[in-house]
Amino acid sequence: MAKTIIDLKNADLTLGRAAASVHVLKGIGLAIDAGESVGIVGPSGSGKSTLLMVLAGLERLDGGEIHIDGAPLHRMNEDQVADFRGRNIGIVFQSFHLIPNMTALENVAVPLELANVRDAFEIARQELTAVGLGERLSHYPGQLSGGEQQRVAIARALAPSPKLLIADEPTGNLDTETGRQIADLLFSKQAERGMTLLLVTHDPSLAARCGRQVAMRSGEIVSGAAPARAAVAAAVPA
Repeated sequence: MAKTIIDLKNADLTLGRAAASVHVLKGIGLAIDAGESVGIVGPSGSGKSTLLMVLAGLERLDGGEIHIDGAPLHRMNEDQVADFRGRNIGIVFQSFHLIPNMTALENVAVPLELANVRDAFEIARQELTAVGLGERLSHYPGQLSGGEQQRVAIARALAPSPKLLIADEPTGNLDTETGRQIADLLFSKQAERGMTLLLVTHDPSLAARCGRQVAMRSGEIVSGAAPARAAVAAAVPA
């Protein structure tokens, strides 16, 4: 039986204060099995990226529960969440978020060093080689193309061998062909390592490559909240 790696229950979050406050997540629930690839889709302002940040432990809920691989993130303090994220969750952003005065190798190795991982630079070298950048280790972000920078970001996300890989518009800043190559890389690494892949995208063709799509509108999930196995089980009479 499939194992649930993400279990979100009655998740509620409001951002901002007073008249400027926005009810971003409205008591939503979401279950994702280990090894799934899931695309989160919906119009701008629907809460997609905020949901992703909650699942990455980068935003805290006002109410509800969030379990990642059985760990109750809603009960942890910030240091505990950061430690858990560093060991279990890889994150890829649309705008790469590389450190400009560090080489590709350093960008991948430094987070490992901060987490006291042994052989951090050797692991970084291996990961960069695995994403096709073995000849670009000493290059700085400004010397790399957008696609190459995103490959560095993917290598950085994969370096701790996370169980969950989260990507927020990973092809949004790339041309069509480069975006396709980055998508190919993400899905091949997910299959190769048996990770769970969760991504936000406005690209219907990218979302269609996922095993399941979760549609959001106005802070609520309108379809795809449960794995297919759960939906089938619910439809079968006891």
